[in-house]
Amino acid sequence: MKRIGCTGHQTLSPATRRSVTAAIAGELADLAGAGTDGVVGVTCLAEGADQLFAHTVLASGGTLHAVRPCAGYEDSFQSSAPLAAYASLLRLAGEVSSLDFPAPSEEAYLAAGHAVVHHSDVLLAVWDGRPAGGKGGTADIVHYARARGLDVRVIWPAGASRS
Repeated sequence: MKRIGCTGHQTLSPATRRSVTAAIAGELADLAGAGTDGVVGVTCLAEGADQLFAHTVLASGGTLHAVRPCAGYEDSFQSSAPLAAYASLLRLAGEVSSLDFPAPSEEAYLAAGHAVVHHSDVLLAVWDGRPAGGKGGTADIVHYARARGLDVRVIWPAGASRS
């Protein structure tokens, strides 16, 4: 069973969301070989790249391992649609790991990103190559994964932008 983790930006333009979803599907197919039903997608289910990844894993027949960074993680979502998607994806997850942080924080997000790396054979990073905007951001997780020798595949299609 191939365990594929994801880290990535939360804010993506609509066109970028479409191209990123297609690129994720391509990477999943490449990594899974003959069948994506053996894929476990490891993600925190955050808004943006994480949720695109989770939906794509499920649509391809894979399963999810959700990493909850903290108690009250739901309170960190800024709008109702991503929160509803999070709740739905969490219910569909075959495995859930909950970290022991009492509330949302940069430390919790960094630890959750590290947990995604630890549970993964490969990391897909929806990343524009820029430094992290805060502790635990995409760049921090990419650097951590690379330092551990994990195969990191950056997804940032031509013309991609953050919204």
